[in-house]
Amino acid sequence: MKRLRFLTRLVVVLWVIPGLRAAEPAADPRPNVVWLIVDDMNLFGFLHEQPGMITPNMDRLRERAVTFPQGVCNAPSCVPSRASMFSGQYPFTTGSYLNGSDPWEKPVMAGIDSLPEQFKAGGYKVWAGGKVFHAKLTPERKAAAFDNDPRAGGFGPFVYPEDRLIGSWGKWWGSSAWDGPDSDFPDNRNTDDAMAFLGEEHQEPFCLILGLWRPHTPFTAPRRFFEMYDKDTLPFPPASWSEDDMADVPEMGRRLSSVWGQRWERTGADDPELWRQILWGYYACTSFADYNIGRVLDALAESAYAENTMVVLVSDNGYHVGEKNHFEKSTLWSTSARIPFAVQLPGGVNGGRTSQATVGLIDLFPTLMDYCGLPAPRQRIEGKSMREVLENPSAKWSRPGITVYEENMFSVTDGRFRYIRYADGSEELYDLSDDPYEFTNRAEDPRLADVKARLARSLPEYWAPTMGGREG
Repeated sequence: MKRLRFLTRLVVVLWVIPGLRAAEPAADPRPNVVWLIVDDMNLFGFLHEQPGMITPNMDRLRERAVTFPQGVCNAPSCVPSRASMFSGQYPFTTGSYLNGSDPWEKPVMAGIDSLPEQFKAGGYKVWAGGKVFHAKLTPERKAAAFDNDPRAGGFGPFVYPEDRLIGSWGKWWGSSAWDGPDSDFPDNRNTDDAMAFLGEEHQEPFCLILGLWRPHTPFTAPRRFFEMYDKDTLPFPPASWSEDDMADVPEMGRRLSSVWGQRWERTGADDPELWRQILWGYYACTSFADYNIGRVLDALAESAYAENTMVVLVSDNGYHVGEKNHFEKSTLWSTSARIPFAVQLPGGVNGGRTSQATVGLIDLFPTLMDYCGLPAPRQRIEGKSMREVLENPSAKWSRPGITVYEENMFSVTDGRFRYIRYADGSEELYDLSDDPYEFTNRAEDPRLADVKARLARSLPEYWAPTMGGREG
């Protein structure tokens, strides 16, 4: 790291000797980073865990990247997930557990350097657009993090009134094919800007961060993405829903399942047509996100930076479309915790390979510090560099994947088992090897007592007081 830092600041003083040409300054050898963050994307298209979803651009990225099927978010909701990813600290260290908490304006975060800030402090040009922090930043923090003024754009355009679902969800819920131009969507405008950035000449290494709003609700996308699918024949999540699934779930788990009120009861198994309408919108919006991912990959491939750039693709959290009688996220089950997670090394080293390491978003901070020679931040980094499993995907990974929601609401996986402990001490334990959809809670099974005790050792000793916010 010291050598890389030296190279970025080296001033070469040359005596000009007749007949000799002054040497050019050495180019910074560090890799560029293209970091793509999608919103509320589950594994339906990324790992094709749902039949028929069309995502050719994520497929081709995986051909050049190391894929982590067991990768998890550290908080199953947008704001705290991104706060953990950009701070390198768990939610139970900072107290950022919920949406609406505006963590980067809280005193506890004043002594924390965000990863974009460290990129810029380390000599990188930092460009961002779209949904990145999804939280308020002071003007000082924004200037310290970015070289541009990031354009966010918001969630729109919204579902047409005639396509909105019943209840108070209004413009957010429904599935609507959009007949206006692509430029009506912030994702397209922000992707245009990212592509333009990749087409420019840059003297210093760069970190480009593009946050796509889709497939987050509202389920609106250009019509052609809806026309990729026949709504009437879309399969419901295969084998992942059972009418009595909640029978062995503790009361606090059932409460999380109904965090969105009556959304499932009003649109789920009792109304298959509305359920299929939601699936149709989620399929279309996932393919729409894949389209913009492909546009960035094309621009990178056509640029001067194609071979010396890392590409990171992650989602901020997973997503239920009926599993555990639930829509959206904000639970501690695998459907909320597991996320698309792929890292392409420069030159596509180990492309197409898979690692079963239980990495988390929290591990991106030390990984990018490691590869990019960034200065150490003021805070203690709680993630672990993924270099070992990126350069040898079959290597063992010693850390479990931890996901928390609210104070004292904890889940952990080692890839084989998932253990959940709620604030009242109630528990769930699932053997994912023969129960991947977590139908059977085995927390009281004496044959798994040692497994439960081992996973419970990952429980934090301290839970920071919550910064507040709202559930869901």
